[in-house]
Amino acid sequence: MELGTRPGWMNAVFAFCLFMTFLYMPYDMLWTPLASDAEVWFGLALHGWAAKATEPLHWAIYAAGAFGFWKMRSWLHPWAALYTAQVAVGMLVWALTDARTDGRELVLGVPPFLAFGALAWQLWRSRAYFNTRAG
Repeated sequence: MELGTRPGWMNAVFAFCLFMTFLYMPYDMLWTPLASDAEVWFGLALHGWAAKATEPLHWAIYAAGAFGFWKMRSWLHPWAALYTAQVAVGMLVWALTDARTDGRELVLGVPPFLAFGALAWQLWRSRAYFNTRAG
């Protein structure tokens, strides 16, 4: 699908997936020191070897997203929305459980929760943009 035939917000998500796949995740996996490495899953931060061990899964998710948005594959429709929804919920969990907070910082998690929640809702409603055929 041509970039101009899908909404601008969807092109922005596609560009984000490309950035994460080809620039950020390779940098993070190869050059981020083990001592400072962190990955967040469902709002819970992993550090050190646990973070390094899960980085390839994050990379695969972004690569699948980049490919899926590039070709507008039908399988991406539910999974992009569901992944984004778990990121939204994860923002609230992170705000409540992060070691740098005292647990009262729910207010810090609400704006990103709302933003990612709105994006998840848009992705969920965008089924018509995704191909229903393989080619």
